[in-house]
Amino acid sequence: MEILAPEPGQSTDPKPPHQPRHAAEEGRRPSWFQSRRAADVLEARPEKSARAVARREWFDRVRTRPGFRFLLPGVLLLVLLTAAGMAGRYVVPAAAKPRVDASASGAAPGGTNGVPPMTGAPETGEAPRPDNPSASPTFSPPAGTRQRPADVYGAWAGTRSVRLNIPVVALQAYGYAEAVTARSTPKCHLTWTTLAGIGKIESDHGQTNGSVLQDDGRSVPPIVGPPLDGQNGRQSVADTDQGALDTDRTWDRAVGPMQFLPATWKQYGLDADADGVIDINDIDDAALTAAAFLCDNGRDLATLAGWNAAIHAYNVPEEYRAAVFNATNDYGRKDRQS
Repeated sequence: MEILAPEPGQSTDPKPPHQPRHAAEEGRRPSWFQSRRAADVLEARPEKSARAVARREWFDRVRTRPGFRFLLPGVLLLVLLTAAGMAGRYVVPAAAKPRVDASASGAAPGGTNGVPPMTGAPETGEAPRPDNPSASPTFSPPAGTRQRPADVYGAWAGTRSVRLNIPVVALQAYGYAEAVTARSTPKCHLTWTTLAGIGKIESDHGQTNGSVLQDDGRSVPPIVGPPLDGQNGRQSVADTDQGALDTDRTWDRAVGPMQFLPATWKQYGLDADADGVIDINDIDDAALTAAAFLCDNGRDLATLAGWNAAIHAYNVPEEYRAAVFNATNDYGRKDRQS
């Protein structure tokens, strides 16, 4: 078999010659490629081949136009802008809605009231320190004097009174009650901020309904709550003291700056200011009595369970416990931040 050498200019390779990349970008394809592809398609599917070839030729013409290279990025940008617009319409407004603030609405921050559950005991403030480091919190003033044992915490209370909006006399009573309880019932871990939280909710620290907290710790006029007659959501508690403390011979009423019921006061009442009188209207006696009541039954107020149990024992409603938690936590945070 005789093999003839190719004539000059004749290719020995049936495949098309190498096509530079820039030739494709300019839309120039060898006539061999177009004719070969068209012939193959026509032979395979004569009915659909014409449309396929037409689409291919249209695409080749379009993509060689100067604006084609910007078309795809433009489409992608349009899709991204549309997606961002939809997110702004639905996602952002939902995230921007303010959450329910229990302290602003008066609802309770926990339980079933629609606010985040509490995961720890309320934040506490700095422990009270007596003006005289050697002074004992069980100090008793000489007979006939008006000095209160809680007066040893005058400087400690004075630096906090304005900042926390609590009368100095009330702060002294809360600090003194914490110090005494820390010695008598150390496992209770009672803090003055818990007593302040209760005092705030119960009587605004002995100042509700126009009462004024005197320098000796007494609220004038005395603070007496509504009758516990079962009306308007109140409990029904018949009279237990013949009106001696609450001036009501039919129903019991809560009395004093810490709002004790007569029967509870009779069981737990203490003389904190060493004046010989267990006075339900005296914030010194009332604060120390509240401390004893909260620590009863071996409660540990350093735990959330123990703290909640103590407050529920003081007053049953969940809204009450939550309000005291808010006030307690607020006092503790402000005091520690200062």
